[in-house]
Amino acid sequence: MRCLVTGATGYIGGRLAPRLLARGHTVRALARTARRLRDVPWAAGAEVVEGDLRRPETLPAAFADVDVAYYLVHSLGQAGFEAADREAATHFARAAHAAGVRRIVYLGGPEPAADTRPSPHLRSRSEVGRTLLASGVPTVVLRAAVIIGSGSASFEMLRYLTERLPVMVTPRWVRNRIQPIAVRDVLRYLVAAADLPPEVNRAFDVGGPDVLTFAEMMQRYAAVAGLRRRIILPVRPLTPSLSSHWVGLVTPVPNRIARPLVESLVQEAVAHEHDIARYVPDPPGGLTGFDEAVRLALAKVRHAEVETRWSTASGPDAPAEPLPSDPEWSGGSVYTDLRERRVAAPPDALWRVIEGVGGEHGWYSFPLAWSLRGWLDRLVGGVGLRRGRRDPQRLYVGEALDFWRVEEIVPGELLRLRAEMRLPGRAWLEMRVEPTDDGGSRYAQRAVFLPRGLAGHAYWAAVAPFHAVVFGGMARNIARGAEQATRTSPVRP
Repeated sequence: MRCLVTGATGYIGGRLAPRLLARGHTVRALARTARRLRDVPWAAGAEVVEGDLRRPETLPAAFADVDVAYYLVHSLGQAGFEAADREAATHFARAAHAAGVRRIVYLGGPEPAADTRPSPHLRSRSEVGRTLLASGVPTVVLRAAVIIGSGSASFEMLRYLTERLPVMVTPRWVRNRIQPIAVRDVLRYLVAAADLPPEVNRAFDVGGPDVLTFAEMMQRYAAVAGLRRRIILPVRPLTPSLSSHWVGLVTPVPNRIARPLVESLVQEAVAHEHDIARYVPDPPGGLTGFDEAVRLALAKVRHAEVETRWSTASGPDAPAEPLPSDPEWSGGSVYTDLRERRVAAPPDALWRVIEGVGGEHGWYSFPLAWSLRGWLDRLVGGVGLRRGRRDPQRLYVGEALDFWRVEEIVPGELLRLRAEMRLPGRAWLEMRVEPTDDGGSRYAQRAVFLPRGLAGHAYWAAVAPFHAVVFGGMARNIARGAEQATRTSPVRP
């Protein structure tokens, strides 16, 4: 079948597409910016089209000749996300019906109980499901609670809270029951949903075999990870709002995403039926248990085999022109910090050091200054430094890298990062490699800042005195790292 995957740059969509291809389906991936999928390995076997669910005029070409359309997008973390998701789902439903799509598949959240006041996140997920079910196209809605898998926002919240806090004061909702599900089982259901009979038009609860409280999930995570038993003290005063700030400080998940996730945990999220098994039988060994899901996720993290991460999907697409690669800037002030160094190492050795920047490797200069900048960003609601990176060696366009996002990468030549920390302006960091005639290389590093208003100019003036230490040290240490790598492991022609 021809399958349309929306949200292909996201956590689930980026894993579903290659599995559909492996099943023999044709995949068309819809993205607001096609270049976000340029470096993803599976994209070479798929058709990538540009379109925006908020702009219905871009959708007819994407839905043409499609058999199954997957709705895997959300606006979580954005202001007004309920209205944005309502609009996107409405346009998706209309385009699918007009194109004669045979099936819609949607991954949503647990259905709120009728006698409760649902969080905005769960309320929006439920509304999107109802919109798609009423589209006139046979629709399957899969309602999952907490998804356990390497790189998922829920898993990273659980992981960092458990690993960093051996003793924690927690809100009372940690005693609420949750039915987590392994990401491998979610993907199995999504792939199989394409083959459901046309008369099936309904929602299904999907969950793993274990029903646990969040406190029990933390204790069992600790056991699987080889940590001591955690001391958890639930108290009344920790509201969801306060809890989200606490999660934002301790974990890589920023407040704007942590808050709706935390608010959703205030209510119990347990499957009320397992009717999906009539159409998609459980595997011979049963669904993946919580402990096994954690073991699999940790193994992926340890071996740097994380396919997708929540942070890749959470950022905006490329900004409008001008870009720092432009020969001239159109209007306004521009501040730059340019550093160049001759490097006694071949270009490929220098490039390996550049592409390894961030995450566990750090930023090659004044770690305290980078750490402080990350903490200040978290305090004002930014993403901070702890998003890290998906892979310690390889980067793709569109990936998050600490508080930057990869805007452009030309292997062996150029890495350009766009800042996503809170700033009174827009900023980029660009690193280039140029070969020299003597077999060495030249390293060129450029920081570019476009101030916004008086605050932007004041910000640059305040941080400029530290550039010699931060950016100058970065250039020196990148060059030194390449030279040391060449001496210890010479690169042969």
